[in-house]
Amino acid sequence: MSIAFLHCSSGLSGDMFLAACLDAGLTAERLRDELGKISLGPYEFKTTRVLRGGIAAARVEINVPGAQPERHLDDIVRLIHESALGETVKQRALGMFARLAEVEGKLHGKPAHQVHFHEVGAVDAILDIVGAAAAVELLEIGKLICSPLNVGGGRVEAAHGSLPVPAPATAELLRGAPVYSSGVEGETVTPTGAVIVTTLASGFGPLPPMKLDRIGYGAGTKDLQGHPNVARLFLGARTGTSTLSDPRTPTPGPHGDDCVVSVIEANVDDMSPQVYGYFAERALEAGALDVTCSPVQMKKNRPGLAISLMCAPETANTLAELLFGETTTIGVRIHEARRMCLEREIVAVETRYGMVRVKVARREGKAVNVAPEYEDCRRLAQEKSVPLKDVLLAAQVAYAEIDSLTH
Repeated sequence: MSIAFLHCSSGLSGDMFLAACLDAGLTAERLRDELGKISLGPYEFKTTRVLRGGIAAARVEINVPGAQPERHLDDIVRLIHESALGETVKQRALGMFARLAEVEGKLHGKPAHQVHFHEVGAVDAILDIVGAAAAVELLEIGKLICSPLNVGGGRVEAAHGSLPVPAPATAELLRGAPVYSSGVEGETVTPTGAVIVTTLASGFGPLPPMKLDRIGYGAGTKDLQGHPNVARLFLGARTGTSTLSDPRTPTPGPHGDDCVVSVIEANVDDMSPQVYGYFAERALEAGALDVTCSPVQMKKNRPGLAISLMCAPETANTLAELLFGETTTIGVRIHEARRMCLEREIVAVETRYGMVRVKVARREGKAVNVAPEYEDCRRLAQEKSVPLKDVLLAAQVAYAEIDSLTH
């Protein structure tokens, strides 16, 4: 298995990711064969070579004749389940659509299964997501690291009208990922691109140590002025492991990795527990990776709280200021620590109660921990009027059946 680095200095869309994979060595025939395993009616899958800012890159275009039907999550789940795609590809794709439905549901105040997909329910978006899941498998990418994402600026026209960039769905999907704007006008990260990278990437940071083999360039639709609109995919073999002193260690993203983090600690004995609850919410919104508190016995025999935050080093000062501003502490302790995380992926499984996302933690490819998503199980338990423990068990059994088929 190879290691890959995705450089997103011009953002990312689904077609850019597919194009970069093709330019890095995946043949269009193999990808078309995989996409042909899902029944979506007639469409044209076109690959060309273009120039973006003077750089030659692959370009993918998917053209669909006529109007397309409205699709909900259940429609897409059924299409994927009924396809001849491999089980790993199916589960990765289902996981991405489950995340999209969750985000859209949150934004529109609806349950995920009632969400009507607009742009991301179209044939081209379905093929982008399924194609991305298949491409990672076909290229035998064992680990994908992504750079910080350039999200662009201005406004974009969508089904619900004119929206600020990044669009609300994109912004929600990128929670926990490092983002910035170079000032370029336009939507450079699409919801499809955001869900692909935050699902498939195991961490975010600079180019990791690797023996470089191939580089693929995937072109976006527009030719941006003074800004090559391409995503670069580096493929190679890993050359050593990350250490505390390695400045190229990936920073923690939605799926974490072996990395350096800052730990901020403070003790308080004169603060309401209600204030701590509010502070914890603010800290997580500000970028904290984890916030905890423990009861402690302080001087003068006063009961108190030991507050601890974990964060990326670059956000330590911001979070320390938040501690001073929102709590009664008059001093904090900051130190660096090594954080080791299992590789994680979200797998969507079908149970007799409905679809449940399952978080799978792996070590060197082997599943170590499997945990159904609580919110999915709680929702189904309420909707079906069944005990929560029955839904949790059904999800675990469904994943075990899938795992036994794929291993």
